[in-house]
Amino acid sequence: MSVIILFISGPEIFIVFLFILLFFGANKIPEIAKALGKGVREFKKAADDIKKEMNNVGGDLKKDIDDLKKDVDKTKNDLLG
Repeated sequence: MSVIILFISGPEIFIVFLFILLFFGANKIPEIAKALGKGVREFKKAADDIKKEMNNVGGDLKKDIDDLKKDVDKTKNDLLG
């Protein structure tokens, strides 16, 4: 979303807000902002949950790979003497 904002200059933002004001009216704008904020918070929470789960799975996977490496090294050492 921040990438989109980079390409919008001051007058363009003013025009967008003007259209929002005309289309929804002054009374609906706080409700829209509240709903938008709630949606962004829920999206961030879901993204954080996904990151946390990925880190947990990644840690388990790293442990499994380390165990496999130890087994391979042990087998190699047993075969070579």
